[in-house]
Amino acid sequence: MPMTPTRDVFITCAITGSGGTQDRSPHVPRSPEEIANSAIAAARAGAAIVHCHVRDPETGVPSRDPKLYREVTDRIRAADIDMVLNLTAGMGGDLVLGGVEQPLPTGDGTDMVGASERLAHVLECRPEICTLDCGTMNFAEADYVMVNTPGMLRAMGKMITEAGVRPEIEAFDTGHLWFAKHLVEEGVLGAPALVQLCMGVPWGAPDDMNTLMAMVNNVPDDWTFSAFALGRNQMNMVAGSVLAGGHVRVGLEDNLWLEKGVLATNEQLVERARGIVERMGARVVGPDQVRKRLGLVKRDPVG
Repeated sequence: MPMTPTRDVFITCAITGSGGTQDRSPHVPRSPEEIANSAIAAARAGAAIVHCHVRDPETGVPSRDPKLYREVTDRIRAADIDMVLNLTAGMGGDLVLGGVEQPLPTGDGTDMVGASERLAHVLECRPEICTLDCGTMNFAEADYVMVNTPGMLRAMGKMITEAGVRPEIEAFDTGHLWFAKHLVEEGVLGAPALVQLCMGVPWGAPDDMNTLMAMVNNVPDDWTFSAFALGRNQMNMVAGSVLAGGHVRVGLEDNLWLEKGVLATNEQLVERARGIVERMGARVVGPDQVRKRLGLVKRDPVG
């Protein structure tokens, strides 16, 4: 696949994530108000899309509570700056085995629920985009598995499509793209699809350029893709994704640091990414251009 750099680039900011980062940086937002305010600041800095999880306001622990999502959604939609809302649908597939000698019963941290419960907040809030993690994968933790079976993904994909929400396929390895293409061929997901290439997440695709290009070469030519990397390679991937013909994602979900010893805010990460994109001769586009490109429909919450 020839390398054709992107000229009109959109930036996604992943605001808070579902990892245990709430105690590692004071800038990781916890409450719906903090999450919404951080998203608004990221939009002012140049993010066209904000990708949101929610957390328990008191403890900072990741949550699936639809009421928290509704508050975040309402605050963002009431803001005086526009942005495309992207909500996660990745929660509810967490399997923690009991250990190598006795995997069952499952351990603390297991959170396995059905497709309807995993999507309850999406169906209520009707964001323009929600994520669909397109495969099961071992993560860095010894006994943790992110579980997304083919049957679960077909069910969730059908529900997302019928709700008129645009799925963002989260691909952590090439096999996830292989299955995503089958979902499109089956009519579960619409075409052309939107893909997020998730690089450097143990133990998925590593975040080197050879692997990025292997992932890109498995994305159909008419699909739109974005990419991110965890930690210190976040900004390297900004440049790499643009060079490879994609868009970019940054944010505190994926990286806490602006530079060595300096903790970042979401808006600082967006500003840094925007500077890289513009110095490469590309243009950062806003939410209206993203909606036009992706065929998105902005909706009010359903009461």
